[in-house]
Amino acid sequence: MIFLLAAGLIAAAAPALAGETFFSRHTPVVQAVQKVSAAVVNISSEYEVQNRVNPFFHFPADPFFREFFDHRGGRGYESRRKLTSLGSGVIIDGRRGLILTNEHVVVKIGTITVILNEGREFQADLVGADPRTDLAVLRIDAQETLPAIAMGNSDDLMIGETVIAIGNPFGFSNTVTTGVVSAVNRSVRAENKELYDLIQTDASINPGNSGGPLLNINGELIGINTAIYAKAEGINFAIPVSRARKIVNDLIAYGEVKHAWIGVTLQNIDRHLALYLNLPDNGGVVVRHVMPDSPAAAAGVREGDILTAMDARPVSTVTDFEMKMRTVTAGETLSLTLVRDGNDIQTAVKALDFPENQAMALAWRLLGVKVGDISPKDRRLYNVRAPSGVIIRELDKHAALADINARPGDVIRKIDEIAVNNVADFTKAIIKYRWKESIVILLQRGDNGYYITLQF
Repeated sequence: MIFLLAAGLIAAAAPALAGETFFSRHTPVVQAVQKVSAAVVNISSEYEVQNRVNPFFHFPADPFFREFFDHRGGRGYESRRKLTSLGSGVIIDGRRGLILTNEHVVVKIGTITVILNEGREFQADLVGADPRTDLAVLRIDAQETLPAIAMGNSDDLMIGETVIAIGNPFGFSNTVTTGVVSAVNRSVRAENKELYDLIQTDASINPGNSGGPLLNINGELIGINTAIYAKAEGINFAIPVSRARKIVNDLIAYGEVKHAWIGVTLQNIDRHLALYLNLPDNGGVVVRHVMPDSPAAAAGVREGDILTAMDARPVSTVTDFEMKMRTVTAGETLSLTLVRDGNDIQTAVKALDFPENQAMALAWRLLGVKVGDISPKDRRLYNVRAPSGVIIRELDKHAALADINARPGDVIRKIDEIAVNNVADFTKAIIKYRWKESIVILLQRGDNGYYITLQF
C-alpha cells in the first residue's frame, strides 16, 4: 500500500518536471574559457636577494641608500635569500613560443619557469620588458606549435559589456572570474609606477592574476590584467590589447620599446598666463619651445601655439600630454589640435625615436650632471677604482645628487637595470627612463658606492 502511494506521488510529480524549461549550460562564457584556457600559463620567477652593508664616504643616513656592491666584493657582512614571484601569462604566438605577461612579474633577474595548462614546465628566456607599460614578452622552446590566443580590439569596448579574467591567483591555475567593463582610459598608481589608459573592470583579480588575459565574450584577448586597487573591492585594471600590440612588436623586434618624441616643450596655462597672453579659457597648454628639425617643427607647430587635443582627446595640462606620449611608440602619427591667433588648426605629426644627440641636455635637466668616459687622467686625478662607468665632469649645485654630497670625479656605474659601461650606455638609460618619476643609480667613489634613488 505504501509502495503504491509513493508510486502515485512520483507519477503526479512527473508532469510538472516535464513542463520545466532547461537552459543550455554551454554559455558564451563557458565557450570562451574552453577556447583559450590552453593558452593561459603559470609563471614563476625565482631570484636571489643579496644584502650587504658597506659604509660610503660620509653620506648621511637616508632611506634612499640601498645595498652596495663594489667590483671587488666589498667589505662588511652579507646575507642572501631566495624569493619567488608568481604570475600569469598568455601565449600570443604558438609557433615561436611567445608569451605576454606583466613586466613586474619577471622584472627580477633569475630563473623564469613557465607551466603550461597541461602541466609541462619550461625555462623561459626574457625577450624584452618595458617598465613604463608593465609589459614583458617571454619565449619558450616547446618543439611544437602551442595553442595561442586570438587578439581582439580594445578600441571599441562598451561600458557594461561582459569580460572574463583568467589567471593563477595564489597559485590556483586557470581560475576564471567574470565581470563587466566599468570604465576605460583610467590611470592608476601601482607600486612605484603610474599606468595610463587602462581598462577598469569589476572582474575579480587577485595576486597571481597579473599578466593573465582579459577576454571579451567571444574569447578574444582585449587586455592584460595588471593592477588591483587595494582600497576597494571590484576595482581592477588591465592594459588594453590595442596598446599592448604596439609594445609587443617593439619588444620582439628590439628587446625594448622605442618610445616616441615629437620635440616640444610645453607649459601649463594658469590664470595669470591666460590674462597676459589674452588666451581663451577653454583649456590647453602653451607651446614654449619647438626643437629645430623635430617632428613638431616639420608639422608646422610654432612657439605660442595652444595645444588643446591629441588624437581627439583633450589636453588640459602638461601631464595630459605626457600621459598620452607614454602610450605612443615611434613611427605612430598623431593628430594635434592647436589654437593659433584664435583659430583652430589641425595638423599631423609623426613621432620618432628620441634623438641620442639630445640625451646629454636631457641628463642635465633631469639629473643635473654632465658626464664623460673615464680617461687615464681621470683615474689618476680622482683615484677612480671602478672598472667601468661614466665619470661626472660637472654637477649642478641645485641637483639632487649634489644634495647627497656627490661631486665631479664620482662614477655612475648603473641606472636601474642598465649597466653603464660608457657614455653610450648612459645615453641609452637616460632616454629609456626619461618618463619615470624616479631612478636608482649605482654611484661609486674610490672603492665604495651606494645604490641611490633619485626623484625626477
